[in-house]
Amino acid sequence: MSTYVIKTEQGEQRELSLREISREVTEADERVYWHLVRTELTPEERERITTPPMVHDRQRSVLAVHWHPEHVPLDLVRTRIERTFPAMEDRHLLIPTQHNEILVFGDWAGVEVDCYSPSFHRKVQLLFHFHRERVEGHGADVFRAMCEHTRRYRSRQLFEYMDSITEPQYDERARLAAERTGANEDLVEFVRIHVRRLQELIEEHESETPPSMIKNKLVRNYFDAQRVCYGDRLIHHVQHFVREVKQIVKQHFSLDYFYTEQEFIDEVRGLGGCIVIPHPEQFWPILLEELDVDGIEVWNPQSFQYTSFLIDVVNRTNKARRRADRPILVTMGDDCHLGEKLKNPRHQDPAKASREIGVQPPWEDLTIRKRLIAANASRQHVIEEYKARLA
Repeated sequence: MSTYVIKTEQGEQRELSLREISREVTEADERVYWHLVRTELTPEERERITTPPMVHDRQRSVLAVHWHPEHVPLDLVRTRIERTFPAMEDRHLLIPTQHNEILVFGDWAGVEVDCYSPSFHRKVQLLFHFHRERVEGHGADVFRAMCEHTRRYRSRQLFEYMDSITEPQYDERARLAAERTGANEDLVEFVRIHVRRLQELIEEHESETPPSMIKNKLVRNYFDAQRVCYGDRLIHHVQHFVREVKQIVKQHFSLDYFYTEQEFIDEVRGLGGCIVIPHPEQFWPILLEELDVDGIEVWNPQSFQYTSFLIDVVNRTNKARRRADRPILVTMGDDCHLGEKLKNPRHQDPAKASREIGVQPPWEDLTIRKRLIAANASRQHVIEEYKARLA
């Protein structure tokens, strides 16, 4: 049976066997839980948000229609953007796209929704954008209810995720994840013990926990908090294992309760909103459905392998459909998750932490400039055209 060298709260080191690890929720667990689900920022966190690591002092046009404030106050987000782009003029379009939650920022509102594509039986995501007036009245009640239903249903994935680690009926999922990540029986049991404690915390405090904090990343963040006690090496392997479990859960998560993409599109069009397909590399079959959309995201920090090809696809599609009056726009998204920037830098996911609102390098990439010109695509053109559609 494995033993672990742990660091106590008093700073002492001692050995602890797997059998000796508490199966009961500890006082330390309680403190960790409330730290993880709090939404009020500390002075240090506020400073992190309002101090961007890089300043783009020559960029005047700023396009940002795919980013996630998470629980960061929007006034702090605005300060960060203004400090990142000190030369920013009126030529900008800044629309937050929280997952399944409509947010208003200035004159604009946006949301990224999970929905179901019956054509290829997969969950996909769409970005919806509006002038704020379109979603603030009672006319948007149905759309808001659809987003809320989706948010609540999507958050239930956390519980299936934890059950997949702790419940015997899902043993095959844990076994498969262990096989793929090289996790031995003791490591799986170590994870199981801690996830059961996390489940107990959630069950006890769910009514007091902000709904926006009930999400998959709570598992990852909970184990990151264990690094102080167990060290980086063990927790790194733990995170590798639980990440694989999460992917397996996502593959099996029921699609029955998601609205279809067409149901959402119809509602958005009825409200005068606009639609962009994000992450086309993950959801490429959706491009074949010829959906009624305004734009296709050809680049974001996790979808960049086929940027040049996707620009050509948009250009050819517009020519074939002769959509001179309302062409499909080439868009790019930073997919920035500001919650990642609140973490201690030691615990950040470097790839996610490096994303910045409005920073999309391919607009200036000389290797694809010709394609962008052929597609009549530029940051400034997209801003002007999209604003006109949203007005």
